[in-house]
Amino acid sequence: MTDTPVSIVALDDQAISRAQALADRLGLELSSMQADTSQLWLGDHTLALKVPEFKQAFSINFSSGKYDHRRKFGGGRGQPLARAVGLKQGQTPSVIDATAGFARDAFVLASLGCEVTMIEQNKIMSLLIEDGLLRAAYDSAIAEIAARMKLYQGNAIALLAEGKLQADVIYLDPMYPGRDKSALVKKEMQLLHQLVGADIDSGELLAIAREKAGKRVVVKRPKGAEFVGEQKPAASVQSKNTRFDIYPTR
Repeated sequence: MTDTPVSIVALDDQAISRAQALADRLGLELSSMQADTSQLWLGDHTLALKVPEFKQAFSINFSSGKYDHRRKFGGGRGQPLARAVGLKQGQTPSVIDATAGFARDAFVLASLGCEVTMIEQNKIMSLLIEDGLLRAAYDSAIAEIAARMKLYQGNAIALLAEGKLQADVIYLDPMYPGRDKSALVKKEMQLLHQLVGADIDSGELLAIAREKAGKRVVVKRPKGAEFVGEQKPAASVQSKNTRFDIYPTR
């Protein structure tokens, strides 16, 4: 899939002005719904991505679904992700999530008190996150959490190399190349694969992250997957299906 859909659809009259502004921002045209093309659907209260391969349009809503479930029942500071980044009594590290994706892990870390800076290279994923944050700011249950999340759209290697973004921990969740479109792969991950494409620079990203992180770099991997860039971590935190590899800074 290209970095942007081919058109934008206003779902109701109230969304027309916002849809036109977004179209101008992206250099796209407003359109009616078309089943055979990728489109951004803009309603009065939400932005969603609709692609032909899936019946459901995708949006990011931090107040419901998996986001809400993980916030309430994910295990708090005792869950593997929290332990990997170094969350413990008296210690709440700041985090750069350099591969934000659907921003689920970023939201979990922010809900546990971390200041989280997200980097997302894909423009469409970045827009979906941005829309989710805007709506979260008006939800009293999660507004405080959303306020701890900042978003940058761009290449993570370049942004980290500039040195302007700083944090105790840099968190990476590079795209795992072994996944395909089988029924075992969740639809969200299939969509993410289509949007961001193959991961070809995770080794370089890990290298620059180890130079720039204040305390450590954490890399999320499927259980049993090879180490990123063939770099062996100093330690790992295991969960049922996932491994969090921990690297010291250089």
